[in-house]
Amino acid sequence: MEACYREHFATVERAVGLILGDADRETVIHELFSQLLALAELRRSFEGGSLGAWLTTVARHRAIDFARRLGREVSVGNADSTSGSSESWADAVEARLLIERFRQDWLPPDWRGVFELRFLQALPQREAASRLSLHRTTLAYREIRIRRLLRRFLLGKDEP
Repeated sequence: MEACYREHFATVERAVGLILGDADRETVIHELFSQLLALAELRRSFEGGSLGAWLTTVARHRAIDFARRLGREVSVGNADSTSGSSESWADAVEARLLIERFRQDWLPPDWRGVFELRFLQALPQREAASRLSLHRTTLAYREIRIRRLLRRFLLGKDEP
């Protein structure tokens, strides 16, 4: 395992480094290698070919997931300690109010679930469709329509 770590660390670090900053990059890399040690299931998922390419792919997917989780986090505790926090807090409140107004005044009720899962929670289409018991193509069509409505709403064109 030590040889694997030494041989593939630089490759994995480059792949993750394209997505995450220093501390987060280290976290994802170390989690990957520690889980590689601990989880036989992860080791079994390697089906041959280039070990370096497989590790790079797994690491990149984990980095993307990590970045998405970070993007969804809102730190209220740190909002008071940062400079310019009152502006960012006001922007966040204004954004929430805009979202709520759009949701209530512009969205048809049967499209609100699509808006919530795809636009606000950023779930993949297949997962959102599954949760809403919709065909993926129906969900994709509603997404397109919601984007058009959202564009009109944000540009101040017409009323709903």
